[in-house]
Amino acid sequence: MGRDVSERTFSREDRQRYREKVQRCLDALARMLAENHFSFPRQQMGLEIELNLVDQALNPAMLNAVVLEKISDPLFTTELGQYNLEINVPPRPLAGDEALELENELRAVLDSADSKAHDAGARMVMVGMLPTLRAEHFDRRFLSSNPRYGVLNKQILNERGEDMLLDMEGVPMPGRPGERLRSYADSILPESSCTSVQLHLQVDPDDFAAHWNAAQCLAGVQVALAANSPFLLGKALWQETRIPMFEQATDTRPQELKNQGVRPRVWFGERWITSIFDLFEENARYFPALLPETEDEDPLAAIEAGRAPQLGELRLHNGTIWRWNRPVYDIVDGVPHLRVENRVLPAGPTVVDVLANAAFFYGAQRALCEQERPIWSQMSFQAAEENFYTGARHAMQAQLYWPGIGWIPPDELVLRRLLPMAHEGLRACGVSDEARERYLGIIEQRCVTRRTGASWQRETVAQLEERGLDRDAAITGMLQRYIELMHAGEPVHTWAPGG
Repeated sequence: MGRDVSERTFSREDRQRYREKVQRCLDALARMLAENHFSFPRQQMGLEIELNLVDQALNPAMLNAVVLEKISDPLFTTELGQYNLEINVPPRPLAGDEALELENELRAVLDSADSKAHDAGARMVMVGMLPTLRAEHFDRRFLSSNPRYGVLNKQILNERGEDMLLDMEGVPMPGRPGERLRSYADSILPESSCTSVQLHLQVDPDDFAAHWNAAQCLAGVQVALAANSPFLLGKALWQETRIPMFEQATDTRPQELKNQGVRPRVWFGERWITSIFDLFEENARYFPALLPETEDEDPLAAIEAGRAPQLGELRLHNGTIWRWNRPVYDIVDGVPHLRVENRVLPAGPTVVDVLANAAFFYGAQRALCEQERPIWSQMSFQAAEENFYTGARHAMQAQLYWPGIGWIPPDELVLRRLLPMAHEGLRACGVSDEARERYLGIIEQRCVTRRTGASWQRETVAQLEERGLDRDAAITGMLQRYIELMHAGEPVHTWAPGG
């Protein structure tokens, strides 16, 4: 969704023309796959981190335009809400000490950006959901100024025909009854509460299906290990509330269409694939256009002329379907390539935690892809989907299904089976021993301590409430301590709960 779109009303003719162009893009993609038009010189990783801005009272600071001007760095850009920023890390090789170098660079860049944000009266927070958000922060006037956000907001609400319903049952705090969120919003701004880390991996077209299928198998484990979004609008909800919130905040379906089984635009999927083409074809077949803006390029004519087609309509459409593992077609210096974009992880708590999560994903994914008998041939797609939602709801307390083991807690599954595989996969990727041991060692200790960002937040709020603070004060006190520990930079498994 990074492409700018015009602020206008789309006609019936626009939609028909757009559908025809998407189909022509699909024909061009099929030809490119058949004729092997893609570049894959080496395995590269990429990273995007979404961030929150808070004021001195730790409430959302609607200042991203001012902060971006002060940061003045092309790596940073806007996100949906005026209290959101995003940093896009340029792609780099996965091998060697690249991850260690990236850790140092990220620390320096984020510290510098945070210092400049202070000049605007704001601080940056890397967390899956900002716990001090309130319903009034979802007013549409707080959309970022880029016209594409306003157009997207209008189109989604027009498709839905009614306000967004945010409805979820929470996981009870220890010794307390479960909490329930039921709220309405007249904009898509609740989506802005979902701040994530997106991992990109460039892959050979012939290997794309294996990498995507492996990523789907790992999604439940990833979200259980990295949960960092337990509070929203003052309620203790899922360990990774970002997952149901993102689905509900962009849902174009009224209840009647849900009852009919119409597919949601935030989507886990419904089947294993044999080619990246399967995913783009599903996008075109199942989802009407939200932003039917066409370009002049004829993609098949571009191929005939020896140029890589932009596939503009196909890419724009893909950007309005939020798969948790998304296919990406992109062009760099005139050469096309394919990527898996993993969208499962929350931001934070620290830079080193983010890189540990990335190392685990890349290593385990590589190992699963190279197994003689693929794991996805041994489990149903529905089991992988159930793992995903169970992991998001319960994190370390979840029971996940894994072939050959059965039902097992995520920490035990990682320690017994997936962590050795991740070491093996990172070795195969050429990652240095120092980097591999540093980041996977953090994952190991997180499993041993069973402490995630979400569990730390919940324990800290519970302790502060036991001292007599009400929920709002406890959440603010917790966030203050969270920010201090985030800047100290030690991984979350070392954090002692308490404000």
